Amino acid sequence: MARTRYATDRGLIARMGATMFLLGLVFTAFILAIVLLLARFSSVGTGGIVFIAVLIGVAVSFGSYYWSDKIALSTAGAKLVSPRDSAEAAKLHGIVDRLCALADMPKPRVAIAPTALPNAFATGRSSKESVLCVTSGMLDRLDDNELEGVLAHEMSHVAHRDVAVMTIASFIGIIAALMVRFAFYSELFGGGGGRDRGGRGGNDQNTALIGFGVMIVGIVVYAISFLLIRLLSRYRELSADRSGALLTGQPHALASALVKVSDDIGRIPTRDLRAAEPLNAFFFAPAVALQRGGMSLSTLFSTHPPLEKRLKALDQIAKQLSR
Repeated sequence: MARTRYATDRGLIARMGATMFLLGLVFTAFILAIVLLLARFSSVGTGGIVFIAVLIGVAVSFGSYYWSDKIALSTAGAKLVSPRDSAEAAKLHGIVDRLCALADMPKPRVAIAPTALPNAFATGRSSKESVLCVTSGMLDRLDDNELEGVLAHEMSHVAHRDVAVMTIASFIGIIAALMVRFAFYSELFGGGGGRDRGGRGGNDQNTALIGFGVMIVGIVVYAISFLLIRLLSRYRELSADRSGALLTGQPHALASALVKVSDDIGRIPTRDLRAAEPLNAFFFAPAVALQRGGMSLSTLFSTHPPLEKRLKALDQIAKQLSR
């Protein structure tokens, strides 16, 4: 975590650490399984699949980490703004300046996305390279205190280096998904070669077995890592809620913003929500109707905790601050 005045939550940090530890175990088991498969059924073609998947996975992870700000701004259709561009931009910059002073952190670049979808996100590989984006729909719907709470939440992600954390956590899932796809198409189109070192046939069965084994291992690893990454993402959001609420001292303002945004998202046309889905992991609230209630299958797959859980946590913080 960057050195700022954002409060930490040892309980959440411990849970996030445990999740990262489990991801590390999955990664170790994944590598061991692939090594054993390659040792048992030597196949140049399948070894090439593994190498290519790792190479592309590294490139994708590096790109998503290094250029996360540019990718997110382009996807959202957002433009960087200065305080002189408009009254909305001036207000936004004023709130960001105040939060940066409170948190003792560098000021991020500020952008506005021209969409009615009420949301916000912050990303960037470091505090000095970060960008904070707010949609015009969010600016129209929230008052200054609510907007400050949302921005404090988003800037907490930057302070906690969440882009780096999630990039590292997603690395194994990217490689597993690529290996499944490459192995599938290799088998589908008869790739991988079929001759032994002496030039004789007879390696086809071994090649098919290792290709199938790689697919099975990849599917299992991807499924487990996907659920663990989603769990880590939900912890991130709870941590950002807490840090932002403690920084501003107004948890009820953040709770009010959450309720407004979730209610308004439910009125946005489905096609607009689908267009915004690529940014769900970055958004203050996912571009779907937020679930009200307890745990369900959809909750396990969600990047954000259920609305009721977030509101309950913010209410507990308000009670702590009042004592």
